[in-house]
Amino acid sequence: MSEAVLDEWQIALQQKKSKLEACQKEKHVQSCLKCDQLLHCELRDAYVKAVYESMSKGQGGGFEF
Repeated sequence: MSEAVLDEWQIALQQKKSKLEACQKEKHVQSCLKCDQLLHCELRDAYVKAVYESMSKGQGGGFEF
């Protein structure tokens, strides 16, 4: 998918995902769940926030599953 068709939330999500994947590669883990910093990781928290923002398109509020 090219950035020309992505909205600002999708672009932010891709950037956060790239940073998260780089961190996982650096720490030699395939999942954040295997990292000892899981509960205190600002990078992962920012990624999760970007996921929610891309889903809500910045409208805020919670998600009901």
